[in-house]
Amino acid sequence: MKKINIKIGFITISDRAARNEYEDISGPAMQDWIKNAVLSPYEIEAIIIEDEQSLIEKTLIDFSDNKHCHLILTTGGTGPTTRDVTPEATHAVCERIFDGFVQQMRTVSLRTVPTAILSRQTAGTRGSSLIINLPGKPAAIAVCLGAVFLAVPKCLELLDQSNIQIDLDFIEQKFE
Repeated sequence: MKKINIKIGFITISDRAARNEYEDISGPAMQDWIKNAVLSPYEIEAIIIEDEQSLIEKTLIDFSDNKHCHLILTTGGTGPTTRDVTPEATHAVCERIFDGFVQQMRTVSLRTVPTAILSRQTAGTRGSSLIINLPGKPAAIAVCLGAVFLAVPKCLELLDQSNIQIDLDFIEQKFE
């Protein structure tokens, strides 16, 4: 099996954070969770952008096609407001959608947060990139990543023979 260096993209989608009206805490929360979960060395691409569907689509395409991120995590833009368009952008650029990720994230989230039913995150692939939309709250990011991350290494392996080692003890703990 060939050795592939893993690259992980982190996209924070927030009008106010992109305009520096408040500090982005969701992007760092994703990165911290991954730092604890992934044992393999990896490179990072990270950006904060506004909630504009065309910009989200362009950024997802860039992270997949040009920056060659194996895993792309987004935070924000998954709620019920008209500005929340991350799922629409993700669907527009993905070749395949993985409903199982969404079902698992929502099921686990609903155990502690009744309003999780309003979250519209999605997951899918573009080329050899796995894209997972996450909510905007750091605690919800941990719950959702904990719910699905055991499937990520196998998905990446099937996409392009990537080999990512994860910390099972960290991932299998309860995130609530």
